[in-house]
Amino acid sequence: MPEETPIASPADVLLRAVEAEDQSAILAVAQETHYADLAQTYLDLDEEKHPVFLRSIGPKLAADMLVELPEGMVEEALDHFRPAELKILFRELSDDDRVDLLQAVGDEARLRYLGLLGPEDEELTRSLLRYEYDTAGGRMTTRFGRVFASMTVKQAIESLRRDQDNTETLSRLFVVDAKGHLIGRVRLRDLAFNTWDTPIRDIMAEVSTEQRVLATADQEEAANILLKYDLVVLPVVDEFDHLLGIITHDDAMEILQEESTEDFERFGGIAGEQDEATYLNTATLSHFRRRAGWLVGLAFVSIASGYVMMRFGSVLSEVFILSLFLPMVVAAGGNSGGQATTMVIRAMSLNELIPGTGWRVAWKELRTGFLLGLLLGLCMAAFTAFILPAFQPGLPEGIGYTRLAISVAVALTAQVTSATFVGSLLPFGARAMKLDPAVVSAPAIAAIVDVSGMVIYFTIVRALLGI
Repeated sequence: MPEETPIASPADVLLRAVEAEDQSAILAVAQETHYADLAQTYLDLDEEKHPVFLRSIGPKLAADMLVELPEGMVEEALDHFRPAELKILFRELSDDDRVDLLQAVGDEARLRYLGLLGPEDEELTRSLLRYEYDTAGGRMTTRFGRVFASMTVKQAIESLRRDQDNTETLSRLFVVDAKGHLIGRVRLRDLAFNTWDTPIRDIMAEVSTEQRVLATADQEEAANILLKYDLVVLPVVDEFDHLLGIITHDDAMEILQEESTEDFERFGGIAGEQDEATYLNTATLSHFRRRAGWLVGLAFVSIASGYVMMRFGSVLSEVFILSLFLPMVVAAGGNSGGQATTMVIRAMSLNELIPGTGWRVAWKELRTGFLLGLLLGLCMAAFTAFILPAFQPGLPEGIGYTRLAISVAVALTAQVTSATFVGSLLPFGARAMKLDPAVVSAPAIAAIVDVSGMVIYFTIVRALLGI
């Protein structure tokens, strides 16, 4: 039976068309391709192929695709379009996506692009640019369904019919008063299943203060509200409760992805602003700058660990078998402290820990750490007393395996308990100093545990073994 020829994916066909610079083929495939896949294709291309790709798909198809590109690549892509094409491109974008693009370019380019917008779009875009990108106002869209409390169902439907092309979602509609204050919400089905003369005020549901967000609030707060209350859209208001816009659930997913990536990187000691480019598209120097700082700092901190070992060198020279357990004791403390830090930072990010709960958390982790340390200590004591003798490592006169097992177990229990306790407090200390807990806690716990682990280990075994 002859082998079946594998069917090429649209992305492969598109890449081949770009390599051949066949503009008609590029356009034909691009019209059937999702804008996110177009963006990935653009990222996969060599830079010299970008102009032919953009010229082929044109400004209408490029509009949504550009929003998916890393910020550092947006201005370079926009520069390939003529002013007339840019007018079409910006007209195709929703207001929030247009703002996202303009926030990704330089000040000079932003002013130039603003001049290409129509009067209404320019005024709206400038008003949205007042908010930082990582705030609720910076992520909201003003294209939402809005009806007035004074309307009837018939009037509301007629109003929505006129605005349907300029509305991002009609699944949730918000009710405002004559001055634009948010006072409630209705669903489209509420309008469909009520008589035309029913007043909107009679069928609307209240929007509690917990289910709305200030435009100046952090974007992560907005995403967490959407998640907590299982909302499809979240209304964004100003300090006077005027309804300004909405954040949709897909925006929330993007926000949470950005925030989790940022936290993950910072927990790994990677500093600086998160790069939206893919790993392979990020410059080597960018990787170097973001990772070098903590590595150099921790390298110098590690000298303290060497100093501790040097000071306790006589202990190792007398009972060299103690070197067998040293890496395990230090690593166990680092692992348990890192677990405690991770748990606390996660609880903080979910707003489960309010100010003043630090000592309650520390007390909980102190007990947990003691139980974990006791378990590890008993396991290591059993290994030392019953398994280690089979290897006949040799012990100094006067020190038996039972005594060694007890010493190692006590040191390990103390190390894990203290590391867990300290690991639980570090995020609170960082937050008190107005620092990001995720940035400070992971590298700090590693440095602290390395030094404290050796001090605890050598101090306890020297006392219990009578060295």
